[in-house]
Parts: sequence; C-alpha cells; structure tokens
Amino acid sequence: MRVPFLLYGVLYVLVEVVGAQLAVIGWPQLTALDVATAVANACLTVAVGVAVLVGADVGGRRWRRSVGAWRQERALAAAVAWEDAATITVSSWRPEPLALPAGPSSRAAAPGGRPRDAAPGGDYATPSRGRPFPEEPGRLF
Repeated sequence: MRVPFLLYGVLYVLVEVVGAQLAVIGWPQLTALDVATAVANACLTVAVGVAVLVGADVGGRRWRRSVGAWRQERALAAAVAWEDAATITVSSWRPEPLALPAGPSSRAAAPGGRPRDAAPGGDYATPSRGRPFPEEPGRLF
C-alpha cells in the first residue's frame, strides 16, 4: 500500500517541477527543447531527492547497528567489570578496640593457694524445680 502512494508522490513532484519551468518560459515561446529540458531537470530533482532519502535510510540503519553493537560491548564490559570487582576495603578512622582482659581461669589459684574447682553442675545452670525438658507438651512448671 505504501508503494502506490510513494509513486504518486514522485509523479506529482515531477509534474509540478515541469509545470513550474514551463510557466517561467511562457506558452507562446515554448519549443520541444524547452519541454525536454524541463523534464530532464525534473528527473534530476527527483533522482537527487531519492538519493538523499536512500542515503539517510542506509546511514540510519548502519548508525543504529553500530550503536547497538557499542551498547552491547559496553554492557558486556560492565558485566565483566562487575564480576571482577574485588571487595572494597575502607580504612577506618577509629582506633582499634582495646583487647579485653583475660578472665579468671578455672585452674587459677584461690586466695588460699589451692587451685579452684569448676562450678558444680557444669557450665550451665539447671532449673530450680522440675526436669529441664518435659516429656509431654504443655506447661513448663
């Protein structure tokens, strides 16, 4: 459907250019050479217009293709740079925290000179009443 409109447009431009040149010459002085010159000039005008449009179309397609390849190359480079990125280290402006003092060991000497024994019942306290883990679901007291 676009081709007939395009051909009609080209034919219209041709006729208008020929008509404008013949109107400048005038009908009483018109010869066959003047008509041939007007037609040749009109064809040249249309050919130059078509060449400009085709050149713009080809240039636009090549430009789009090169921009697409450039964007793809940049995206690939960014992905590779993102994968290769190491951990970012930041130097602290605060001083290092002081080490905690060592706590009393279980084998340290008591004030009387004999070694201390471990607390009865192990490291963790046992509940004061009942078993630590009830066998049946329900309340814990």
